[in-house]
Amino acid sequence: MHTALKRLIPLLLMLGLLVSACAPMAGPQSGEGEPGKVQITFWQGTSESADCVIDVAVNSFNEQSDTIEVVAEKKANMMDAVRPALAAGAGPDIVPTHGPSFVAEFALADQLMPLDDLADQFGWEDLFVPWALNLGRVQGTLYSLPQELETMVLFYNKTVFEEHGWEPPTTMDELEALSAQIQEAGIIPFAGGAADAIDNNEFFFTEFVNKIAGPEKVYQALKGELSWTDPDFVTAIETLNRMFQAGYWMGSPENFLVTDFSIARAAFATGEAAMTMEGTWIYDSLVSEMFTEDSEHGNDWDWVPMPSLTGDPMFNIGTGSTQSINRNSEHPEAAAEFLTHYNSAEIQSRLLVECQYATAPIRLDPAQLEGVEPRMAHLLSEFAKASDEGNYGYTTWSFFPPKTNQVIYEEIEKVWVGDMTPEEYMAAVDEAFQEELAAGETLVIPDR
Repeated sequence: MHTALKRLIPLLLMLGLLVSACAPMAGPQSGEGEPGKVQITFWQGTSESADCVIDVAVNSFNEQSDTIEVVAEKKANMMDAVRPALAAGAGPDIVPTHGPSFVAEFALADQLMPLDDLADQFGWEDLFVPWALNLGRVQGTLYSLPQELETMVLFYNKTVFEEHGWEPPTTMDELEALSAQIQEAGIIPFAGGAADAIDNNEFFFTEFVNKIAGPEKVYQALKGELSWTDPDFVTAIETLNRMFQAGYWMGSPENFLVTDFSIARAAFATGEAAMTMEGTWIYDSLVSEMFTEDSEHGNDWDWVPMPSLTGDPMFNIGTGSTQSINRNSEHPEAAAEFLTHYNSAEIQSRLLVECQYATAPIRLDPAQLEGVEPRMAHLLSEFAKASDEGNYGYTTWSFFPPKTNQVIYEEIEKVWVGDMTPEEYMAAVDEAFQEELAAGETLVIPDR
């Protein structure tokens, strides 16, 4: 494992740094705001924490700035709004994405502003840890700042498990056997759905390929040293497909494909489904919506690492979202000033504690993190331990190039409905990756 990365990941985690359509117009939505102030636009998602994020990060900036006004606008299905806006030469000044793979897509289309000069001007190299900031580079140029350093785990309905005497699994064999028992009890093993976000299908590739083939093989393939058609990768997809065909996700592949996130999460909370494979980004929903003190279902939750082939705990690392500056922004320095405020230690610690919002990979004082939910704090501690031992894998949205990633989350549905075999699927993944590798469009992969 690379020495610098080995030191930085545990440090970040132990400090709690991981908790995870616009109408065309002539240019980005910016202009004059209050008298004497320039106006920049900031798009935020519609999660339960959105209003809190706007209050903590945007309103606090507007209150202290005499020259800049940030206008926040909430957007559902963020990437569906961002893509057409940027293609039309419009969109917000601050461009959000779901991760570095999406940044590469927009950077290669010349829709984002290079940030190296602004990084020097505003001291971002000192604010962010180097390996995380480097994930925002495309062909050597910085185009994005990392947000939401995150991982995925297996969340389970603790109340349902205790009622049936089930123990959380540690190996893939145990996971399959337990899923069969849960199904026999008349309960859906896994909540999930792809109706409102097809790109979330990449979660399955991330978890099964890393946990079955192993992160070392994933690393070798990402470096171009191993084909994605390797038998262990095919076995991982065969295992995933076998579980899908058994109806372990929402009863059938067909049900999964027409289920949206709100229905899936409600099924998990009420106990209609016993487990869900989600990331640290669910923290806000768990504590503020799904399992509240006044919930009618009265259920509780807990988590374990997503099972692996060997049973050893292993976590996939990634940045769950990014922030860039629109290539056509009229006020890039104003946008950069806001980004510096947004990613400051003060604002990031408040976002975590007050909004249950995963922080960016910056350095924080542990005293700033009091109030983090104990189970989430335990997750971070275990993440740190596993990472320190080199037991980490790679999320698709952070380490895979954009065309390959699109094949991953779109073509997997053909496997689930029987139109493509796992071998054909991995061949399609490999073909896309080799094209991007030859074109120099793959992403930065930290040494192990």
